[in-house]
Amino acid sequence: MTVQSPSPRSQEIAQRVESFVREQVIPYEGDPRCGAHGPSEELVAELRGLARAAGVLTPHILPDGSHLTQLETAFVLRRSGLSPLGPVAVNTAAPDEGNMFLLGKVATPAQKTHFLAPLVAGQARSAFFMTEPAADGGAGSDPSMLRTAARRDGEHWVIDGRKAFITGTVGASVGIVMARTSAADQPTRATMFLVDLPHPAIRIERVLDTIDSSMPGGHALVSIENLRVHADQVLGDVDEGFRYAQVRLAPARLSHCMRWLGAATRAQEIATAYAVKRQAFGKLLIDHEGVGFMLANNLIDLRQAELMIDWCASVLDTGSSGTTESSMAKVAVSDALFRVADNCVQIMGGSGVTRDTVVEQVFREIRAFRIYDGPTEVHKWSLAKKIKRDALAGRQ
Repeated sequence: MTVQSPSPRSQEIAQRVESFVREQVIPYEGDPRCGAHGPSEELVAELRGLARAAGVLTPHILPDGSHLTQLETAFVLRRSGLSPLGPVAVNTAAPDEGNMFLLGKVATPAQKTHFLAPLVAGQARSAFFMTEPAADGGAGSDPSMLRTAARRDGEHWVIDGRKAFITGTVGASVGIVMARTSAADQPTRATMFLVDLPHPAIRIERVLDTIDSSMPGGHALVSIENLRVHADQVLGDVDEGFRYAQVRLAPARLSHCMRWLGAATRAQEIATAYAVKRQAFGKLLIDHEGVGFMLANNLIDLRQAELMIDWCASVLDTGSSGTTESSMAKVAVSDALFRVADNCVQIMGGSGVTRDTVVEQVFREIRAFRIYDGPTEVHKWSLAKKIKRDALAGRQ
């Protein structure tokens, strides 16, 4: 498939986003309101106020409510990712970006007014309640293990269960809860429910201390006890939750790739600037083959990641589910960008492991990226199964 060039409108939007991130967001990277569980609500509001004034808030959704194509989105989101705070500031961050995409595709007009509009306006954040604690035997990469259950009660549904690694729960106003709606002895079927947050039936047990720290609200362990939601809060159709999860997850995986490509690009810029100034053993670091080759390998990985993202985006723009393509992109891009970030730390030596630059954070964030939205090994396993199916089908 031939990948098309970015459209003029996406180039113009991306240029404005990049200028905003470099000029107004990057200076906030050392702000004390950036904590172990992400930027504070005060800082999020301040950054989004700046983005709103600059006309770059939620840039991938146009004023008429239409969405940029995936290829156009790729061009814009990688610019927002030039700082870990960039996606938060311009409202392209996970999980909100993926949740906005899902609501735009599946929600009713009334649900869009109540739940989607505040997200697009940057006035609210959201959380996607799907993953469950391993200690409970709950669903992680295997959705058939879903234990959180919803049962009908007249015009309502009652939901009980536990969820883990739920990004952004603290401070979120919109929740999408995935729950089993089939009997325990039947094949697993799931339904998504929309919930106003905070809610007394959804209790945060604790916010987990994780390696990454870019997402507001951190990642929480959550208990759901006797959560009653009206039937009009079902997102889409009953028992179609897994299908809708694919509607969300394939583009969301790619969006992660887009944002972290921006971050890795920035790390490469910083490491290069260090290598052309720092001297050792009588010459600049970049003139030492070991360092110069690492920067060269980084350049290759960055370019290959960009091509993989654009190819996958082009596939999604054809109307394909993109499940296979997004799995390949997730594996290739996350592993490549981790190599880039690791090399940047190594090139900078002691400076690379300090928080004097953002390189250390980029390394941590991209290491976590290799796990969330499906670990590399799960995607490879899924791809291997497809290879087997296709091969066997070709013999018949």
